[in-house]
Amino acid sequence: MLTLLATNSSLYLDAAAEQQEQSIVFLGDSLTAGFELPPEQAYPALIQQEIAKLGLKFRVVNAGVSGDTTADALARLAWVMKNGADILVIALGANDGLRGLPPSLAAGNLRAIIDQARKTNPQIRVVLAGILVPTNMGPEYNNEFARIFPEIAAEKKAILVPFLLEGVAARPELNLPDGLHPNQEGHKIIAQTVWKKLAPLLDDAAKPSKIR
Repeated sequence: MLTLLATNSSLYLDAAAEQQEQSIVFLGDSLTAGFELPPEQAYPALIQQEIAKLGLKFRVVNAGVSGDTTADALARLAWVMKNGADILVIALGANDGLRGLPPSLAAGNLRAIIDQARKTNPQIRVVLAGILVPTNMGPEYNNEFARIFPEIAAEKKAILVPFLLEGVAARPELNLPDGLHPNQEGHKIIAQTVWKKLAPLLDDAAKPSKIR
């Protein structure tokens, strides 16, 4: 169960009831799709459950596709955004790193995703989740790759989740036998990690214009 960080959200239920439904799109790879898990156990679905408990008018769209690189996600972004999005959570880069693709290429694609999303909706709020790559890529590559996420978040004024797999990576009990993909318990922790950054955005959107 998620730990509620938006403790004042109960004050906004009346306002949320009047609010038109907004959408939160999670653009990612297998870590977002919930590889080998039922859809309801992937972290976007867990976040949707928490939103429903709060009575907020947000609909989660899980646009995670297993195997996607940043380039793949950029190529399908127009299709993903065809129904619009009010919040875009970007959780990409793991496959770029596993394939040893240049960090500069991943960075360029992530910037393009944010720019294209804002062209579609200038008011869209963006959350960018960082990823670390396996140590066998070497420290220079690892460090260069890790830097792109905080740099882009600062440059594009996006909300940064420093590390999507915080508390989950390299813990066998929280991952499938492949050691790369989180299991059900791992996704619960990811949901908490993302929720810490996402909840304030939902609160802001649900705040009433006046005290009732």
